Amino acid sequence: MPELKRLHAGHAPAVLAFELENRTYFAASISDRGDDFFDQFTDWFNASLAEQEAGICVFYVLVAEDGSVLGRFNLYDLEDGTARLGYRVAEQVAGRGVATATVRELCRMATATHGLRTLRAATSDDNAASQKVLAKAGFVPVGPATPADLGGKSGTWYQRDL
Repeated sequence: MPELKRLHAGHAPAVLAFELENRTYFAASISDRGDDFFDQFTDWFNASLAEQEAGICVFYVLVAEDGSVLGRFNLYDLEDGTARLGYRVAEQVAGRGVATATVRELCRMATATHGLRTLRAATSDDNAASQKVLAKAGFVPVGPATPADLGGKSGTWYQRDL
């Protein structure tokens, strides 16, 4: 059974493998991270851990029994009881309810563990799978998301009061 775990230094190799294995799949629905992300992965990963340590963000990985990463679920910009949610799941588990179940679990944890009251998430107009996940997890559309919000794509902001 996959387990949602808070990101730690030991996850670095599995996170990099997850991002590399799913790069083409992700690029079909969200902006590609670019070669620099992979070339400078260690710096990015360490900066993420520092942001988490500072309480700005909280990063989670969905880890399979074999230690591989099946998904990343992140809470960004924690402030005044609100945070932005971001997530991505591996192609091998897409369409099986994994993202929806994990987003629901993270919503529970956001309140119980992090004291959050509201989560917001943006998804592009052409990412129907993510729109479905958010709707099934209790998020409602609250307004347009600009290309600046979504790496060059237009879309919608969703919100869930916890």
